[in-house]
Amino acid sequence: MTIRPRIVTPLPGPRAQALIARDAAVVSPSYTRTYPFVMARGAGAMVEDVDGNVFLDCAAGIAVSSTGHAHPAVVEAVCEQSRRFLHMSGTDFYYAAQVQLAEEIAAIVPIDGGVRSFFSNSGAEAIEACIKLARWSTKRSNLIAFFGGFHGRTLGALSLTASKSAQRRGFGVMMPGVYHAPYPDVYRPAPGSPSPSADCLRFLEDRIFGQLVAPEEVAAIVVEPIQGEGGYIVAPDEFLQGLRTITARHGILLIVDEVQSGMGRTGRMFAIEHSGVRPDLIAIAKGIASGLPLGIAAARADVMTWPPGAHASTFGGNPVACAASLATIGLLKEQLVANAAEVGAHLKAGLSSLMAAHPLVGDVRGRGLMIGVELVRDRMTKERADRERDAVVTAAFRRGLLVLGAGRNTIRFSPPLVLTREQADVAVEIFAEALAEIEATCRHEALGGSKDMEHRRPA
Repeated sequence: MTIRPRIVTPLPGPRAQALIARDAAVVSPSYTRTYPFVMARGAGAMVEDVDGNVFLDCAAGIAVSSTGHAHPAVVEAVCEQSRRFLHMSGTDFYYAAQVQLAEEIAAIVPIDGGVRSFFSNSGAEAIEACIKLARWSTKRSNLIAFFGGFHGRTLGALSLTASKSAQRRGFGVMMPGVYHAPYPDVYRPAPGSPSPSADCLRFLEDRIFGQLVAPEEVAAIVVEPIQGEGGYIVAPDEFLQGLRTITARHGILLIVDEVQSGMGRTGRMFAIEHSGVRPDLIAIAKGIASGLPLGIAAARADVMTWPPGAHASTFGGNPVACAASLATIGLLKEQLVANAAEVGAHLKAGLSSLMAAHPLVGDVRGRGLMIGVELVRDRMTKERADRERDAVVTAAFRRGLLVLGAGRNTIRFSPPLVLTREQADVAVEIFAEALAEIEATCRHEALGGSKDMEHRRPA
């Protein structure tokens, strides 16, 4: 497959249009399809749709395809395990792949002491396991999470989530005992604030602990080292270090949600490693198995002591998913974590260089191949360019680049970790063209033109 995009039909093509029409009749309308891409096959960081159009994938199935699409080593591991057996529930029986994976996880997670793992099917399930384990272990019921955080859509995980009200609307009362605190945003600090981290830590101790819930009644604090759905906002190291100090002082467990930021994406195996913090539990999913469904709640062994029957999952840790994960971890350790650091720095520099020519770009942030570009209508006021963000995403799609939004007005770059420097340059080039198109439209509107950004959104 080519290393550059190739668009051969109007988008969406006829085969894509036909499948999208079938989808509309039988698939849940709750899914958020931003543009009409219909996958047919992929290799590395390139994907092809059903009409033969080739795209550079900087979305990776929402940061899932960590080793690239259809990596030969992962495919072979899946095929080999499938030929032996597809399923034998690890909650009732034993098999080597699950034990081997638990040993690998214990070796790579930044948790002190012995480590045990609970296997599930997704990030939300990993978070649910962390919630239950924290309550069981501490005999406390309350939890603290952060505004802007996203932890999943099952009811417990959704109760921690505070990213968009649309994700909660219509579902009634959330799980009780959850409190939310501000998350430090260096690009958007409170007016007159010299230290967003200090402000957020002070709010936690003075307002949450001082006015809402006593710290000795809090089971855990749940935090993303880099907020994913919330806008690719990077927590300062001192904030994460401060959280560790506070939790240790009060006997509160620190749960780190690495569902999106983990497994090499930031140039370290886990994003929390950049700060030197050692949490008590880590939720892992997305890139852990290169696209097969797998979630893991890894915890200190002295925390994960719950008895048989306390928590289980029929399909969690499926042997085929475990085989894919073992192959994935091998590739990450061999070269892909290092590649994420090197190529990620190159991509971030390229995206940052666009600020000089493109006033829509307000901020470029991230680590490794987890990069967010926040779009604004005015750099002084930092007014959020939400409609323009959606239009840029669509304009990039029309040119053969797949990216996704994050937060209200940020575009996320989360490509497979096999991305090359040359492909990063192509991504920057196409993104610049998309920005230029939408900026020209904005100027036209400012001069009284009739085009409306709302009309530029895909159906």
